[in-house]
Amino acid sequence: MAFKTDIQIAREARKKPIQEIGAKLGISDADLLPYGHDKAKVSQSFISSVQGREDGKLILVTAINPTPAGEGKTTTTVGLGDGLNRIGKKAAICIREASLGPNFGMKGGAAGGGYAQIVPMEEMNLHFTGDFHAITSAHNLLAAMIDNHIHWGNELEIDTRRVVWRRVVDMNDRALRQITSSLGGVSNGFPRETGFDITVASEVMAILCLARDLEDLQTRLGAMIVAYRRDHTPIYCRDIKADGAMTVLLKDAMQPNLVQTLENNPAFVHGGPFANIAHGCNSVIATTTALKLADYVVTEAGFGADLGAEKFMNIKCRKAGIAPAVVVVVATVRAMKMNGGVAKADLGTENVEAVKNGCGNLGRHVENVKSFGVPVVVAINHFVTDTDAEVQAIKDYVAGRGAEAILSRHWELGSEGSVDLATRVAEIADAGEADFKPLYPDAMSLLEKIETVATRIYRADGVQADAKIISQLKDWEAQGYGALPVCMAKTQYSFTTDPERRGAPTGFSVPVREVRLSAGAGFVVVICGEIMTMPGLPRVPAAENIKLNADGDVEGLF
Repeated sequence: MAFKTDIQIAREARKKPIQEIGAKLGISDADLLPYGHDKAKVSQSFISSVQGREDGKLILVTAINPTPAGEGKTTTTVGLGDGLNRIGKKAAICIREASLGPNFGMKGGAAGGGYAQIVPMEEMNLHFTGDFHAITSAHNLLAAMIDNHIHWGNELEIDTRRVVWRRVVDMNDRALRQITSSLGGVSNGFPRETGFDITVASEVMAILCLARDLEDLQTRLGAMIVAYRRDHTPIYCRDIKADGAMTVLLKDAMQPNLVQTLENNPAFVHGGPFANIAHGCNSVIATTTALKLADYVVTEAGFGADLGAEKFMNIKCRKAGIAPAVVVVVATVRAMKMNGGVAKADLGTENVEAVKNGCGNLGRHVENVKSFGVPVVVAINHFVTDTDAEVQAIKDYVAGRGAEAILSRHWELGSEGSVDLATRVAEIADAGEADFKPLYPDAMSLLEKIETVATRIYRADGVQADAKIISQLKDWEAQGYGALPVCMAKTQYSFTTDPERRGAPTGFSVPVREVRLSAGAGFVVVICGEIMTMPGLPRVPAAENIKLNADGDVEGLF
């Protein structure tokens, strides 16, 4: 049987006017700022007006480490949200916006799949409402103002060797990782070494996703450290006097975007930090607003639970004062077989033994999530090639670890296929079993926090950090930044820093290559192994197959 592609399904969607979607959550037409007919921003005045309401229950969707076989975390998030609405619950969905980098690279879009999608799919995966462009512009405005300040006399006495503010672009462009700027003579400024990161790794992105309102946004922007003097004292964004103009550029981007699922249920799509190089969660303002408007809010954290879920709970929950009532860990039979040593070409053949052998990765994620004091459900995202025996093998394995695995067919059937999952998740959320606590206290040293994540989440033997990095961490502690959480930048494909080591490896250490202070966002970025904050394109980028057809429709986007 041939199945329709995601973009075909999305194009056939019977969308409702965005005002009708807003009405489901009690948002009036006057509080929606439409971007066309099917998407809108929610006004800050409305967001402020609902803050006194009681919160609904927060459901976090995470996953095993990603494999080429596919897991479907966003698809499950959407399917679960639709399923909750189908069984009579008032539910909303919160996910991140898509970056152009992976869309034109190899990862593809971020709107779900099959009959569990958010629409409009093309716009979401391309320019959407312009939030990423605003973040890019605000970030680079600051970069321009730093170099301009140096050019016009350098009153702040910036040491040009210690400018830490890099530029960003929302594209995978390895040629920009390390550059020399301001060449060509006196009129072009003072030459210095710098580079680009991808927009989703920008501290401005992190701040937009953690700020509660425009005032908080500007305060956080002003607190960003952009450079140091020769005596190593920091220079802040507010010293460059860029924070006001940056806030102006981000004024509209700060407002969450409201769209809908294929089944016309409300979805907030806002912010987009990657989880492998940033904190991997949608915006605090979107999540906390949704919690005031819906009884259940389904959100996701990027990549596997070793990255996204860890950062969701140690960074986002800590800073926003929220906690999940239940966590859903997504796995597939195909991914279990791949973790069990089966080649991608052979995944369609039944292999119960390989499923059993590959469950170690899932088991570790389940244990890790439980360590935060929250109940866990495993969602088996169904593929048509799965057999009953393979599905049962996962269920038996999960049951042996004190959790429950539920088969969900939302990709194929929409909400009809996710009813069982939704029913059980709602039951657990309503039971109030969660006793959430972060993995480490604020008072722990920065190095100890890094070691805690490495040993307790990744199951490493320890951390490799040279004297320069340890000294830097101690300096930041002396400057008053010791209470900040850590944001680990690491490959998403493995618990280790080696993307080829699947399963549940042991007997390794985590090498720390670099640490960066994000003083405005309020965390320390720890760059491990070979991970890049500016990805490159693959040998055959997805962009080669993206085009407009004769009818003017987008083709090749996935």
